[in-house]
Amino acid sequence: MGSDKGDEDEAPTHRVYLNAFYIDKFEVTNGRFAKYVEAIQSEPPWGFTDKETPVIHAERPVRWVNWMDAMGYCLWLGKRLPAEAEWEKAARGTDERTYPWGNDPPTPVHAVYGLKEGGAETVSVIGNHHMGQSPYGVQDLAGNLYEWVMDWYAEDFYSSFINSPAINPRGPSEGTAKVQRGGSYINTPYRLRSSFRTKGDPTEQDPNVGFRCAQDAPRQP
Repeated sequence: MGSDKGDEDEAPTHRVYLNAFYIDKFEVTNGRFAKYVEAIQSEPPWGFTDKETPVIHAERPVRWVNWMDAMGYCLWLGKRLPAEAEWEKAARGTDERTYPWGNDPPTPVHAVYGLKEGGAETVSVIGNHHMGQSPYGVQDLAGNLYEWVMDWYAEDFYSSFINSPAINPRGPSEGTAKVQRGGSYINTPYRLRSSFRTKGDPTEQDPNVGFRCAQDAPRQP
């Protein structure tokens, strides 16, 4: 986990052990999130105000959702947001690859990146970049939208063994920002690296941030 060739908050590279878990193959879509909004009668994301987004763009990943929206949806399904370490494991496998697909720089067949801010057409439908999938078959982990994860953000979390345990790390116990992973459609390849870390206010909604869910794997008898 981490990188010695990226930003300071990615260092040092370190080994962690994770219990078995499942992570969604795709990001949560507008269509799926619309069912949650209807079921609990919650405030819809900004992009849903025209009533058309969850219908016309049902297979595009939902955005304009804050961390609490994302966590609420996952809990509604009996799931949760992935831990930061789980997200990175899903993206990198066990061979320390730079991107989900390997070490080659991204191209448009791998991910959506390097675009200017615009309408819904800047965000690709889910599963539209099979060449960019991870070793486990997880798609769209790089580009398209940043993804919320469970952990509070701390710049120095990796730099101390005491802070970052070797088994099932779950981030700091408190903080002011939540970790986001994966880069988005407006970013350069540097931010699409699977070890890149950034953060966001858990109450804020942004046009280039979405999420996917995870859950613990059942214990074997």
